[in-house]
Amino acid sequence: MLGSPSSTQWETFSSGRMSACSPLEELHALHELHELHELAFIERPARRSLKVLNPLLYQSQLSHSLQARLASCRILGKVAHKFDTHMVKTELLPLARSLCQDQDSEVRGCMCRQLESISRATGVEDTRTELLPELVELARDEESSVRLAAFDTIINLMDMMGAEDRLHIVVPMVMSVCEVSWQADEGAMASLSFQFGKVCSGLAGSLSDEERGRLLQRFKVLCVAGLQTEGCPAESTLVRCHCCYNLPAMVVFADSVHFLPELYPSFSSLCCDPQVSVRRSAAASFHQVVKLLGSDAQLVYKELVALLQDEALEVLDALVNHLEETLEAVLSRGENLVLDNKFPELLSALLLAEQKVGFSLRWRLHEKLLQRYSCLARLLPGKLLHQNFSLRIFTILTTNKVLPVQREAARTFCTFLRYNRKHEQRQEMMERLIQDLAQGRSYWNRLRFLDVCETASEIFSRKYFNKYFLIPALELVHDPVANVRYKLCQLLPRLRSSLRLPADKQLLQQLDFCVQKLLCREKDKDVVASIRKFHKRQERDLLDQKKEKEENLLLEMQQLERQQSEGKLNERKRRDSKTSLSICVPGATAASSVPRSAHLIVEPDSSSRKVKELSSMSGPGKTPMSLIKATQSTSSMPVLIRSNTISLLDRASTLDHRTSSLDQRDHITSTLPHRTCQMDRRNNMMEQRTMDHRTSATDQRDHRTLDQRDHRISTMDQRSKTMDRGCRVKDGQSRKLSM
Repeated sequence: MLGSPSSTQWETFSSGRMSACSPLEELHALHELHELHELAFIERPARRSLKVLNPLLYQSQLSHSLQARLASCRILGKVAHKFDTHMVKTELLPLARSLCQDQDSEVRGCMCRQLESISRATGVEDTRTELLPELVELARDEESSVRLAAFDTIINLMDMMGAEDRLHIVVPMVMSVCEVSWQADEGAMASLSFQFGKVCSGLAGSLSDEERGRLLQRFKVLCVAGLQTEGCPAESTLVRCHCCYNLPAMVVFADSVHFLPELYPSFSSLCCDPQVSVRRSAAASFHQVVKLLGSDAQLVYKELVALLQDEALEVLDALVNHLEETLEAVLSRGENLVLDNKFPELLSALLLAEQKVGFSLRWRLHEKLLQRYSCLARLLPGKLLHQNFSLRIFTILTTNKVLPVQREAARTFCTFLRYNRKHEQRQEMMERLIQDLAQGRSYWNRLRFLDVCETASEIFSRKYFNKYFLIPALELVHDPVANVRYKLCQLLPRLRSSLRLPADKQLLQQLDFCVQKLLCREKDKDVVASIRKFHKRQERDLLDQKKEKEENLLLEMQQLERQQSEGKLNERKRRDSKTSLSICVPGATAASSVPRSAHLIVEPDSSSRKVKELSSMSGPGKTPMSLIKATQSTSSMPVLIRSNTISLLDRASTLDHRTSSLDQRDHITSTLPHRTCQMDRRNNMMEQRTMDHRTSATDQRDHRTLDQRDHRISTMDQRSKTMDRGCRVKDGQSRKLSM
């Protein structure tokens, strides 16, 4: 990219290139000058100085050619917004005023049209004090082109003017322009007709009733300009087109309440104008007028019918672009419109318009018209819709040979079927659809049925689609034409997505049967490729479902293992706490002397309470063996260890009653949770009292019996350890099997 132009380049450009050259070379030089200006502002926005404006100031002098001065005017308007306000006011405004006083009217008109951009760069105050007087003076220029440029610039700057400036400057100027006759200044009339809506909207708060009436009267005159004269010149046709463009703004200006006496005759004449371009402009703005009228939209009912029956398709094309909005405004506003005599006329006009477009070669317009007709399903009663439009749309679907028109007809037909409230009519339409298309003799109609299925899957619910469309579509797997089967294969993913298990299990089986049949019997290579592609996609979906199930199962197993580990940890903590409690309780000398196997027999709190109550009822030294067995059966130890312990205790039942009583007291004392110290003291006193009354012979026998019991208990401890190891091995094997 070139660098920023320096002051030397500007001086060379102004002195060398533009001094002595031909007009064509001068024009190319001016174009290059404009590019250099743009380049300077892009690359050096912070260094905008007077050196950049030197060529511009030089070329705006009267000594240079007309093209040079016109180029200076255009460049001045383009670069004005790139300077700050101070530089625009000090440097650009004097240059603009000098160009506005140029001796050539073409330069004055060109500079006058550039004053809008300069005004927006300077601001409201400078515009009011510096530029507005220049514009007023240019509005009185002797040349009509300069006056027209000044008029357009003033109208465009109304948003920057105050109420007083509008009242004292704009209103008199507009009124003076309106008083000019058509023959006097055709250009002023054309410009006024184009700006009329903006003028009326901007001056609505500054006009009196008389001035408002004068503007409305002038607009009526412009709407019929040139119709009285023979030949109808092109300028008058352009004026009437501008009036059609300004119709919505004039409806707002006149108020919709006064539309009928003030603007309806002009509106009606524009809709029935002899020129096609005027009628097309009226049709393009028709929907805006109808929206502004609101409840009075029936006032333009006749004009709507006339535009629908227009011979020129250009007019219908302009009306169809917003036909949905127009019909909604017209058909939803009126009361008892069905009983009105005009209503059948509108229906016939809509049908005739479709037939006219259908007979022509403009299939794009036909497609657009059918798309707009889908709104009739919400606006017309079901009986009229079924009798007039459903049959016509079905005929287009079965007879028209243009594919886009057929698809749009299918969509419109499905829309009519979707919003029909009577079940009998819907059933009749579905029967005709299946009989004439799905089971039709022509393969072209069977292809169209698949197009209808594709559209119906978007419009109807899955339940309705599966009930009426899915089975007839799957039956086309037996079609003798390969193109129909190929189209069915392309539609299979959409049909598969409409099924939901387990409700549609039978339909899914039928679809899978069709797929398997095509895979086994199909001979056409395109159909085979399409069905294999669908089959692979289905296999990928099944594999994905399997992976999803496995992932969910792994998550569930992980949660289960976490719960088991937490449960085992809690159980271990509970056992450790109970063991530490039995060791730390004071007075538990007997429990500390019990072997490890005895510590495994630990009952819960409820069983310990029952043992204490029974022991207190039976008295000291009278605890039966059945009580010990009952307490042992309710313990929390494993079943295997508990059964071995019970069998060993049964073998020791042959001991002496005193010895067995003592052993039982010792065992109960060792296994009961020592929660309080009072129970321990009472047990110690009972043992001391019992030992004092024993005889020496009994002591010897007791010692012998105790030795035998210690030997048996040690044997039992060894067996318990062996069995504990076996249980741990089995537990490990079971865990491995579960994993």
